[in-house]
Amino acid sequence: MNRMSIAMVGTRGVPARYGGFETAVEEVGRRLADRGHRVVVYCRTPPGGDAGRPEEHLGMELVHLPAARRRSLETLSHTALSVRHLVTHRTDAAIVFNAANAPLLPALRAARIPVATHVDGLEWKRAKWGGAGRRYYRVAEALAVRWSDVLIADAEGIAEYYREAFAAPTTLLTYGAPLIAPGSHRLAELGLEPGGYHLVVARFEPENHVDVVVEGYTASEATTPLVVVGSAPYADEYTRRVHALADSRVRFLGGLWDQELLDQLYANCCTYLHGHSVGGTNPSLLRAIGAGAAVTAFDVDFNREVVRDAGRYFRTPRDVARELAAVEADAEGTRRAGRRARILAARYDWDDVADGYEELARRLVAGEVPARRPTGRRRPSAADLPPAPRPVPAAVPDNVVPLPSAAPTTWDAHPAAQQ
Repeated sequence: MNRMSIAMVGTRGVPARYGGFETAVEEVGRRLADRGHRVVVYCRTPPGGDAGRPEEHLGMELVHLPAARRRSLETLSHTALSVRHLVTHRTDAAIVFNAANAPLLPALRAARIPVATHVDGLEWKRAKWGGAGRRYYRVAEALAVRWSDVLIADAEGIAEYYREAFAAPTTLLTYGAPLIAPGSHRLAELGLEPGGYHLVVARFEPENHVDVVVEGYTASEATTPLVVVGSAPYADEYTRRVHALADSRVRFLGGLWDQELLDQLYANCCTYLHGHSVGGTNPSLLRAIGAGAAVTAFDVDFNREVVRDAGRYFRTPRDVARELAAVEADAEGTRRAGRRARILAARYDWDDVADGYEELARRLVAGEVPARRPTGRRRPSAADLPPAPRPVPAAVPDNVVPLPSAAPTTWDAHPAAQQ
């Protein structure tokens, strides 16, 4: 294949220290660079980070540009600067991550740069966005459908949503699941033993259902402690509620940036409880099954697509309590589920994912894309139905005080799994 020049736009950039998009850019970009392609990654400049910015990472060329310091404007402002730079420093094709960036696609089309948009999950369903934010994401999805040469979905459930809501085809490109065997020697630093704890790894946001897991665990008769990894810079009230639901068996570790230690937590837990519900294929879930963790996941299509018959599933605190009891009553069955999960993880191979992106870029460069795109007119879909009722969360007691924050700012970095 002839050497191509490919831009990756719309993420925080690399090295990957934050979320799934950044991990995908690093894992795919490094492989494309190894194959001889020119890969240009647009990176956000953190406050005070002007000095010592690398120009290259794992064979990828880096372009550093700033962004607005507000959550609602951070992504779009940085992508606007990136697109302005890109149209004067052309590449053969561009991959734009996040449907929120769709209003900027006409500039790339005007510059005759073929573009694929990775639409991510159902962002408009996230509780952190108010009414205006949700309406914006709904409009941005429609614009991405109308103005992208190709749409990328990372889960079959996302692909189905775009078929149903917009009659729009997508290219399915998942994330990879690293197969890891990190050992257990560092668990002692946390006073833990292999198989001696249940695990949650998540950003503290309502759609990740950390509160449901903690409430269900507290109501259970589980004898194995629950370890909770994660935090969120904008979720003080939610964090207080999660802590208020816990009892003495629950240990909160906050954000954890040590990837080796985090991998050992995945690989040695009794079971990994995964509450994410709106984001498509999730890197934390993939890392867990790649480590051979037995999984109890929130019951949505995205999670069932990954864990299949190796998982247990929940929606309510009562479900969590029931599944924990079953896990602790059947130690051999739980270990067997972990082995099955690791087998399933082999389906998510970064080399295969890179093959998909390379072929997609080739199609873009060759003009092998539909001459006419869907209109972007939305139709009713299953995603528009109201969510299943959730139990009313317990009130936060008056004696619970705000927690001291050890969380990073939005510009600091979580490992990709903590999202």
